Amino acid sequence: MITVAEWMTREVLAVEVFDSIAIARQVMAKHRINQLPVVDDDRLVGIVTDRDIRDAYPTSMMINRPEEIDKFAATYTVEEVMSYNVMAVRPTTPLVTAVKLLRRHRIGSLPVVEKGKLVGIITRSDILDFVLMGKGLKQPPNRKRGKAKSARA
Repeated sequence: MITVAEWMTREVLAVEVFDSIAIARQVMAKHRINQLPVVDDDRLVGIVTDRDIRDAYPTSMMINRPEEIDKFAATYTVEEVMSYNVMAVRPTTPLVTAVKLLRRHRIGSLPVVEKGKLVGIITRSDILDFVLMGKGLKQPPNRKRGKAKSARA
């Protein structure tokens, strides 16, 4: 049985509950990702997506005032826009179960948690890497090792 641990990304970027949505937006843009787990003392407490952040912004009436938009983003925290009921899996979860959850709930990632602590993330890109394995990739790509790190790290 192939498990999530074999294909997850171990070095996870995460934000903390009191980080601003500006920080979350910058991390997502810099690393070209669409979601970030939210941690409090290394414990998973939620997830914030690019859509959560977009929906938090004021209407387009402010679009010509970038200073006000930046000020707005700096004053709202991730905690105010994140999803609290985050679906997560364990490292021992069968990969096929994770794929079914991603597809059924139309989400882009599943944080991987062990004893309440964030230890990785399995994304649609990770699943595509797995599919490529059947097309000639002989082993999982070299997944970064290490613990979850804050966006400020």
